[in-house]
Amino acid sequence: MTGDFRAGLAQWTPGRDPDVNLRKAEAALRELARRGCQLAVLPELWLCGYRTATLGADARAVAEPADGPVQQRLAAAARATAMIVCAGSFPELDGGQLYNTAVVYGPDGEPLLRHRKAFLYGTEPEVFRPGNAVTAGDIAGIGRVGLCVCFDGDFPETARSLRAAGADIVLHPSAYESAAENWWDTIYPAQALCNGQWWISANQHGGSGADRMLGGSRIIAPDGRTVAAAPRHRELVSAPELLVTDLAVGDELTAAAATNRVLWSTPHRGTEAATT
Repeated sequence: MTGDFRAGLAQWTPGRDPDVNLRKAEAALRELARRGCQLAVLPELWLCGYRTATLGADARAVAEPADGPVQQRLAAAARATAMIVCAGSFPELDGGQLYNTAVVYGPDGEPLLRHRKAFLYGTEPEVFRPGNAVTAGDIAGIGRVGLCVCFDGDFPETARSLRAAGADIVLHPSAYESAAENWWDTIYPAQALCNGQWWISANQHGGSGADRMLGGSRIIAPDGRTVAAAPRHRELVSAPELLVTDLAVGDELTAAAATNRVLWSTPHRGTEAATT
């Protein structure tokens, strides 16, 4: 049963020094815990930043296995703060290949969910291999949770597949650029509304040129309302901006289920005909 809880998100402009980026992430987690959060969410690829021209070199420089030293520190941070931590995504090294992988740790530091980004954006296919799984699981104190990374969430198939997997809450670490602001504003409320899901998105913020990240980390309720949002359109965010919100998760899901259940469970006749 999904209960109510306090969620916290962090957004900032990652620099080129991964040690500095890691210290900022750990500081953000400590502060979110101090503010009473049960769940904390970090952005996509915050360890290396997201600069298109150097993404491959930046990602390879910090790549590590799923149990590497940075992931061990994040697991330790979850354990020390007793929070559920969606640690954003990192360049995962596996068998000589790189994946853009998001991880969720429990309050005991154990990994609960791990998702390799399936829909690679822009130049990402030159750097990463795609994942091929829908990722959802039960997390004590939160409920049935889905996990996806940035561009994954742009596709209706992602939200629908997570709905079919029972996910009432979707965690969505992102590096969404300012140039795609209209997509951010249009797609995600629709995903939440059409699938009766909470969407919790932590986005990078700041930068320059085509790589300038939107910010606007936010929490969207199952009726498509944005219930909390962080600032947008700043050039440089050196210290993490934090967004903390109490969520009436169960009440909102009950209301969404009462109005949307037939939409979730009944395929359109045209779809049936096309797939038989």
